[in-house]
Amino acid sequence: MDGSSSSSQSQDKPLMESHKFFHFEDGDETIDIKIPEVVDPSYGMYVWPCAPVLAQYVWFNRHSIRDRTVLEVGAGTSLPGVVASKCGAKVILSDDARLPKCLENCRKSCSANGLVGIEVVGITWGRFSADVISLPAVDVVLASDCFYDTKDFEDVLATFCYLLNKNKHAQCWVTYQERSSDRSIEHLLTKFDLQCTHIPLGMFKADEPHLAGSNLPGDHTIQFLLITNKMAVT
Repeated sequence: MDGSSSSSQSQDKPLMESHKFFHFEDGDETIDIKIPEVVDPSYGMYVWPCAPVLAQYVWFNRHSIRDRTVLEVGAGTSLPGVVASKCGAKVILSDDARLPKCLENCRKSCSANGLVGIEVVGITWGRFSADVISLPAVDVVLASDCFYDTKDFEDVLATFCYLLNKNKHAQCWVTYQERSSDRSIEHLLTKFDLQCTHIPLGMFKADEPHLAGSNLPGDHTIQFLLITNKMAVT
């Protein structure tokens, strides 16, 4: 995941940092992204296999998000959000309000790529704090591997539902890694009046084991979902 929640974070243990590099190209258009990673038990502190797939979808649709408001939730290392910003979107990055190191890693990713003025906010799944309520209506929600722990699925979708209800045109662009055939969000989509469309990775040139010059997603099975409100305006 470009991930969300995890166990409590140690505030005094020294952490080892490294970087991953990603290169996106389409004809004469290219961008290069540098993502700081931290060797830490926190899920969100390094790039998971879903992130470059979602980033590739952002890159593939870069012209449609220019000047649009894009929120990445559970951002962690923020690869998709950074790509969106590089493509001209107005980006807000977020991660669990209880994980300050993940929020700081979002800021480090911005700094590593020369991005200034990007808001980083704490959003905890299923909790509607003042920070969540004060968010502007967004056009696109990015979520990379946020369907990781089944106990969080309902809270994740409750958060999506709230954001989509603020803008009936909005979409959630979601990647997740298949880990078990027993995991399903269909009943929760119905509960929150949401609908989803599966988009084959080949539709946006992401059906390869190595994307953007990286060794990800490797041999992991990644799925892409486009989630909208059932009352979405078309």
